[in-house]
Amino acid sequence: MVQFDRVGKRYPGGKEALSGINFELARGEFAFLTGHSGAGKSTLLKLMMLMERPSRGQVFVDGQNLGRLRPGQIPYLRRKVGVVFQNHQLLFDRSVYDNVALPLQIAGYTPAEAGRRVRAALDSVGLLGMEKRNPIELSGGEQQRVGIARAVVNKPALLLADEPTGNLDPELSAEIMNLFLRFQQVGVTVLIASHDIALIERMGHRRLILDHGHLHDGQVPAAGGIYG
Repeated sequence: MVQFDRVGKRYPGGKEALSGINFELARGEFAFLTGHSGAGKSTLLKLMMLMERPSRGQVFVDGQNLGRLRPGQIPYLRRKVGVVFQNHQLLFDRSVYDNVALPLQIAGYTPAEAGRRVRAALDSVGLLGMEKRNPIELSGGEQQRVGIARAVVNKPALLLADEPTGNLDPELSAEIMNLFLRFQQVGVTVLIASHDIALIERMGHRRLILDHGHLHDGQVPAAGGIYG
């Protein structure tokens, strides 16, 4: 599903964010991306959604060489990739429904089809019935669930999350991780950037470790399963 082939990223001014990155994620795989602050985790995720382009090497997502995509093709790639952020990035001047529906409106779905998909996405994260609420009325965990619903409303093949539990307590973190596991169990490829080593170790999935822009693939026996 994802392949990095000798990928490097150097920013203006000479900062080498990533160097010689090689790895593959199989379709339907669940993995963690970890490393110290500034290791390059966010940069690596941005390369997969074409928010950044590599300085060298090649990135493939779902068989597509991202380096060969024209600007007009980028929106079609992003429909295959759902993204969850630590700070939710919700719009507080819109309802829960409108936040989740935003990617569908951009993609040109009819109101009827958008409504069906939004309700299905909210149901998948346990928020069906909250469509008319404003996100500011919700708890931090519920806001993160809205962000996840928005990320999966397009039924993406790849789901990326950048520190999705960074602002949550351990119990809420476990609930959010269970949601990601459920999506993986229906065939979605999931990659989660996290610094919560204790949680990662308890879940027992593959770990990609970044250290000053260099990647170490820590294959962990897949104990897997629902975390609790």
